[in-house]
Amino acid sequence: MNTMIPTFAAGMVAGAMNALAGGGSFVSLPALIAAGVPPVQANTSSTVALFPGGLASAWAYRDGLGPVGTVPLRALLAATLCGGLVGAVLLLRTSSGAFTFVLPWLLLVASIALAFGRRIGDALRARWRIHARAVLAVQFALGVYGGYFGGAVGIMMIAMWGLLDNRDLKLLNAPRTLLVSAANAVAVLAFIAAGAVRWPETLAMLAGAMLGGYGGAHIGRRAPPGVIRAVTLCATTAITLAFFVKTYFV
Repeated sequence: MNTMIPTFAAGMVAGAMNALAGGGSFVSLPALIAAGVPPVQANTSSTVALFPGGLASAWAYRDGLGPVGTVPLRALLAATLCGGLVGAVLLLRTSSGAFTFVLPWLLLVASIALAFGRRIGDALRARWRIHARAVLAVQFALGVYGGYFGGAVGIMMIAMWGLLDNRDLKLLNAPRTLLVSAANAVAVLAFIAAGAVRWPETLAMLAGAMLGGYGGAHIGRRAPPGVIRAVTLCATTAITLAFFVKTYFV
């Protein structure tokens, strides 16, 4: 019971981060590990706890859903669902020791995507275009990543889609939120079916994430975007470095 309050508080922070700039799993996952949840189960529980907030975002963006370039949304959805299931199964088959070893690198990938995803996307878009069929292959791979870990996967999708679709990137937020939620949804179902969720901590974090997401949306209307981004990047960088030190040097 003494871990419930910190877990609830971590959920609030994670929910607020996701509402403001993304990266909520950087807080939720370490908090669950600190609460004594084994690493793989902490990742599955974090995904379940943060899922309702992402689903609410997908619902809010529903009016903007449509194809990405020449690729139908249904095809992207199918690729994402298949990839998400593969990623979830891979996670469930990963030992705690192996996941602990690879976790700092997953956090590093997500940190780079949060920090430089838009710039990388702009640079790639200025030089290359991607064939519609290749988009489905990459989307499947991103679905696998989303089901396995998922940090900053939405930013990765936007960067990849920019090679195909010339629209304002803000107009891609609707399919992004839907497909991120799709990868998470199939992963959540797999985790629950496998009995891989630590429910007491997950429910406490879920409640906190819902409250934090609501508050974060209000803060986001008032706080300068530059400040929000700077705080988010500082937090994610510090957490990533801490995991590298803990895993490889302590």
